[in-house]
Amino acid sequence: MNRILLHVLVGAVMVSTSCAPADETRTEQMPAGSAGGARVQHVSASAARIVFLGDSLTAGYGLAKEESVPALIQERLRTSGHTYEVVNAGVSGDTSAGGLSRLDWSLEGDVEILVIELGANDGLRGLPVASLKRNLAAIIAAAGTAGIKVILTGMEAPPNFGPAYTSEFRQVYRELAREHTVTFVPFYLDGVAGVPSLNIADGMHPNAEGSRIIASRIWAALEPLLPRPRVVQENTTR
Repeated sequence: MNRILLHVLVGAVMVSTSCAPADETRTEQMPAGSAGGARVQHVSASAARIVFLGDSLTAGYGLAKEESVPALIQERLRTSGHTYEVVNAGVSGDTSAGGLSRLDWSLEGDVEILVIELGANDGLRGLPVASLKRNLAAIIAAAGTAGIKVILTGMEAPPNFGPAYTSEFRQVYRELAREHTVTFVPFYLDGVAGVPSLNIADGMHPNAEGSRIIASRIWAALEPLLPRPRVVQENTTR
């Protein structure tokens, strides 16, 4: 079985990860009435930000807040000498339209990098692929206008809407990455989806180990976009 086919087959499992109720996540939620997700860690009022805009996969459903992908990235930044604040703008059950609707809040402050993890719920509900592309394109364009670098992560649709839909769904991410020249991670759950030992008991959400695998892949895409950490610069000048 080839790799792409495997992704399609596990798509039905993967897309439902973003449908858990928001109040079941163990991330630190914003005040009632806020459209956003959870801020992982406050570094300083003036720290540049990296925002993760997504659904329950970003929010860290079923995980302690320090085990979510954004929290793990925050720790990697800290240990490598970077002083960014990571903002977890993950909301369980969100679609690409939902992510677009709260983009203004998500991009508050000095945001330098936006990681987009959206579309799983679009695929689960069989929403039009054209709408998915339009929403994601609007998010990418808004970030670009603001001078924000973008990392786009791909998703897979379930097979129950037919092979044409799943193929078109997958292609949306590739087309957007090419058209907007953004950093691209083809499948957010690559190597984790469908692997029981890397998911929590429901078989759908990554466990702590699965989250670490995802974070490592995101870090590999993120690190080249970062300036050299201050500690490295200081050591080099000695």
